[in-house]
Amino acid sequence: MEWLSENLGTIVALIILAAVVAWIVISLVKDKKAGKSSCGCGCENCALRGKCHGAK
Repeated sequence: MEWLSENLGTIVALIILAAVVAWIVISLVKDKKAGKSSCGCGCENCALRGKCHGAK
């Protein structure tokens, strides 16, 4: 119990960091399934539209 109380700040910070990382990963997976680009812009006006995002 003493170890837990001595490291409570570190444990809380780790839990918060893990939650943020999980939220980011879930958001990226949802966007990928919805067909959204990870770069945040539309590919229709991009000069490299045929060269990225798995295009051949």
